[in-house]
Amino acid sequence: MAVNLYQVTMGLYFVGTVVFLIHLLRRSEALSKVGLAIAALGFLTHTVALVLQIIAVEKVPLVSFHKAMSFFSWSLMLVFLGVVLRYQLSVLGTFILPLAFLSLLSTAVIPVENPVLHPVFDAVWIHVTLSMLGTVGFAIAFVAGLMYVMQDRLLKSKQFNVLYFKLPPLDFLDTLNQRSILLGFPFLTLGILTGAISAQVTWGSYLSWNPEQTWALVTWVFYLIVLMGRMTVGWRAKKAAYLTIVGFAGVLLTFLGVVLKGHGPPVS
Repeated sequence: MAVNLYQVTMGLYFVGTVVFLIHLLRRSEALSKVGLAIAALGFLTHTVALVLQIIAVEKVPLVSFHKAMSFFSWSLMLVFLGVVLRYQLSVLGTFILPLAFLSLLSTAVIPVENPVLHPVFDAVWIHVTLSMLGTVGFAIAFVAGLMYVMQDRLLKSKQFNVLYFKLPPLDFLDTLNQRSILLGFPFLTLGILTGAISAQVTWGSYLSWNPEQTWALVTWVFYLIVLMGRMTVGWRAKKAAYLTIVGFAGVLLTFLGVVLKGHGPPVS
């Protein structure tokens, strides 16, 4: 049953992505309502599928790459729908829905037995949950930064086309960018801490300096610098937008490195 619901969800996210992309290039707002309805329906089927999995295994199902990516996709949609309800920012679906769809698609194209997360994730599932929530925050910041750069270029080139009127004002995008980083950074911090504690319990070492752990720390330092730069030095919004776009690439590399290569004990 859950598998069928995941397939339905994937189809709805794909259709919603297409609808939102078409909406971005047309003046009609009717398509945004259609896309939002499809996205909401997909989120509903996704939620039911996750609940059925939890009931089936009697625990939070975050012990494999597929389940972690599904949770990331679900969390991303939850935040998206929340932002839409709060700010009526349906255009965000043009950028968020493709990420949610691709995340869920990865669970279908990668074999179930490869990769499997190591027991450290099974023992401390909260580490995965926190890491995924941090990634969601940075994903929203990435989208806000991307839209900021697009809108800024349209303004400078005086291209007041359909896309210009669909994208939010620069001030709003800058605020969304900063708040998203403030949301994601504490979760990433807690995720790293719980991962270190889990590693100490499992392998007897808080940090083994393998590529995944090292890159996670680099990513954490990067976003710390971005936050400090914005809050103390007063970095311009455009600079912060570019940095969050670059930073999200680091987040993806960290996450994919952990779940694809595996997070086992250091090789002696």
